[in-house]
Amino acid sequence: MKVLKWLGVIFAVYVAFVVAFETLFLGLYQPELGNTGLPMLVITTTNDSGVSRERRLARFETDEKLYVSAHHWPRGWYKRALENPNVSVEVDGVVADYLAVPVEGKEFERVAVEHPLPLSFLFVMGFPPPRDILRLDPAM
Repeated sequence: MKVLKWLGVIFAVYVAFVVAFETLFLGLYQPELGNTGLPMLVITTTNDSGVSRERRLARFETDEKLYVSAHHWPRGWYKRALENPNVSVEVDGVVADYLAVPVEGKEFERVAVEHPLPLSFLFVMGFPPPRDILRLDPAM
């Protein structure tokens, strides 16, 4: 009985940690993480009412194409990008317009394999839902 009680406490602490990490640290604080070597960007998405929101995200490249990944629990930015794929992106201080394109099929498999999410990341993020990836194509 004591073991079950301790497992319950450990699980509750883990859930509280994940909620705090996802909502407070990543959601509200939006760290730059530049000192970790993780390349970042700021994406500005717009909802149906015309309200814009910025979100700092990790970026990665494959075949000289720019990608971002929705691999956390909060995915509001991703849903807005799907609804209105015309986004603004700041990379290394340069702002440009892009078209957010959902990645599927063989392209998704290739990009996901080239840029896997380590188990340690998944653990800290509370084993979120399956990952979604967007390719950011420069707007013409």
